[in-house]
Amino acid sequence: MKKSALINAELSYIVATLGHTDEVTICDAGLPIPDETQRIDLALIPGVPTFIDTVKAVLGEMQIEGIVMAEEFKQVSPEHHQALIELIRNEEVLCDKSINISYISHEAFKVHTQNSKAVVRTGECTPYANVIFQAGVVF
Repeated sequence: MKKSALINAELSYIVATLGHTDEVTICDAGLPIPDETQRIDLALIPGVPTFIDTVKAVLGEMQIEGIVMAEEFKQVSPEHHQALIELIRNEEVLCDKSINISYISHEAFKVHTQNSKAVVRTGECTPYANVIFQAGVVF
């Protein structure tokens, strides 16, 4: 049995196969997912699992060097946005590496998800609670 925290087989596999700059999207329950992009659907009921819990689980296994969010996220859902920023700042300290934070429009964000190796759908029902993680390297 896997020893680390992330035990979802599909999600663990995606993280294990990422290369430098590959992208993974973690999204709320409503974000449209392109048909050609792998969907890892974790949603059970509204709110389960949460966006933040899913982000924490992925950060436990994935080295990131950048994130992309919709500009609307910080204005419409400031508490969730701030919680994500705090996790990213903590990750910078843990890894002793800076993480680039980029904002684009929500419409551009939806298009950008087509570049993701996978989109992880949570049960989150908070508007714009979406993030694209860009893989870094551990060395």
